[in-house]
Amino acid sequence: MKNNTSLIDAINYRRSVRVFDATKEIDSEIVKKCIQQATLAPNSSNMQLWEFHHITSKDVLDKLAVACLGQSAATTATEMVVVVVRKDLWKERAKENLTYLEKLFGKKSNEEYSGREKFAINYYRRIMPFVYRDFFGLFGCFKYLISWLTGLFKPTYRQLRKSDMRIVAHKSAGLAAQTFMLSMAAENYDTCPMEGTDTLRIKKILNLPSKSEVNMVISCGIRKPEGVYGERFRIPFESIYKRW
Repeated sequence: MKNNTSLIDAINYRRSVRVFDATKEIDSEIVKKCIQQATLAPNSSNMQLWEFHHITSKDVLDKLAVACLGQSAATTATEMVVVVVRKDLWKERAKENLTYLEKLFGKKSNEEYSGREKFAINYYRRIMPFVYRDFFGLFGCFKYLISWLTGLFKPTYRQLRKSDMRIVAHKSAGLAAQTFMLSMAAENYDTCPMEGTDTLRIKKILNLPSKSEVNMVISCGIRKPEGVYGERFRIPFESIYKRW
């Protein structure tokens, strides 16, 4: 597969590789470029509540391999990328979006903004604080009750509890992780998203704040033939495709 390949080629090339070839190095700058491309992934309200920890240090890789329960995808990895959810940074990210919009539209009084501009500005000034602000889960339950009552009369947004917002942040991080893996595939580099991990130990190894959450650990390298378990298996499309 060539670096200027099509998206469908990258999709077909990407596999979850369980064994990497330790004799073949990968370019850390290319991995960094793929992480930069991952930040272009769609995400909820453009809040970008994520971090990407690019691991190249042999010492840290060895520690992470243990935290990944010693699975071969971790022990043979040349590098790793840890995708971290930072829902705790919602205030900072909302402010950055607001600053960008004010620069884009120009500093004006509220009355001078067009209807479209006013909606975008108020989205980050008012709606994002309403959606993300919480107090031990109590405010989230109160917001959920309001949405449930409103929903009796008209369609309304219902994912307002603390647990709901956590899912939203992880979905966005997952989209970025997939974008990263496809970008790596386009470079003829291989990856494996690992579920079996001790996330508490990973947070300690990377010195992550307590409110952060590990979304995914992705091992990186060049595949060995035995690293891919045969042809890709998928459930028959007809059994999962529902057209209305």
